[in-house]
Amino acid sequence: MKIKVIVTPKKGVLDPQGKAIQQTLNSMNFIDVNEVRQGKYFEIETDIKNEKDAKKNVEEICKKLLANLVIEDYEII
Repeated sequence: MKIKVIVTPKKGVLDPQGKAIQQTLNSMNFIDVNEVRQGKYFEIETDIKNEKDAKKNVEEICKKLLANLVIEDYEII
């Protein structure tokens, strides 16, 4: 089973990469872009067949390794 995870900075946390992208887009005449938040995308392939158990396992992976819960949020999709 393949589980997808998106990790992004929490709202209010400084995102220098996102800010740099936004400023570059504005200088390229994409002046309607007000904010960019940069994150991380993961695809995790697991042998667990039960979807609920697989998501529970990936949640543990997110909490322990993929996301810094102080400054990042994650979403399992």
